[in-house]
Amino acid sequence: MELSSVVLTTGSSVGFFRLVNAGVSELPMPQSACKNAWKWRNISTSFVHSFITAIWAVLCFFLQPQMAEDLIETHSVFSHALVSFSIGYFIHDLFDMVMNQKLSHSWELIFHHTVVITCFGLSVLSCRYVGFSVVALLVEINSVFLHLRQILRLANTATGTLYRVNSMINLGTYVVFRINTLAWMTRWLVLNRDNVPLMAYTLGSVGMAIMTVMNIVLFYRLLRSDFLKSSNRETKKEKENEKEM
Repeated sequence: MELSSVVLTTGSSVGFFRLVNAGVSELPMPQSACKNAWKWRNISTSFVHSFITAIWAVLCFFLQPQMAEDLIETHSVFSHALVSFSIGYFIHDLFDMVMNQKLSHSWELIFHHTVVITCFGLSVLSCRYVGFSVVALLVEINSVFLHLRQILRLANTATGTLYRVNSMINLGTYVVFRINTLAWMTRWLVLNRDNVPLMAYTLGSVGMAIMTVMNIVLFYRLLRSDFLKSSNRETKKEKENEKEM
């Protein structure tokens, strides 16, 4: 893709997610979410991105399986457009957070988005490592359930069956599509260090290290919030019942 096509795709993506964000604000909102309407709009917009990107990333490898064998040079216009599309979303989300949230509450995501935009930007501009970028976007499969979890919590339905089922799927896909994917990408980077320029290798290594730490911390938070705390509550209830008996 030419530079003009990259700019057009990325710019259109930014505009699309601005429209999604505005559209969400026109839809009915749960009473409990009205206290933080911005977050409801932001998470809902992120959910739309994850849903589209998860399907798109899988289709990229399904339609061009040879890309899995060469993550550096081999790619299609379809996969290149996906990475450009995602850059547009991260640009939109970055500015949305800067404009509407305190830095102390969002610095982790702002840092994450800056690293992603930089890495993906270099990929689409150089037309190299597009396959590697698409592999990275497979984590969005988990993001679908991660964002749905936040939506359910904002809607004050964190105790229902749907939330429990989503929590289990979220944790399972987190291990498969986040932790395992990042581990595989790190391994690939190390094995192919002779084929990767020093600057790209350094940027990739630093990015992978940062993402790995952030994802391990988030995994612990999810585990503690959705499983460890609930287990403690159930244990307390059992003890109370025993006392009553």
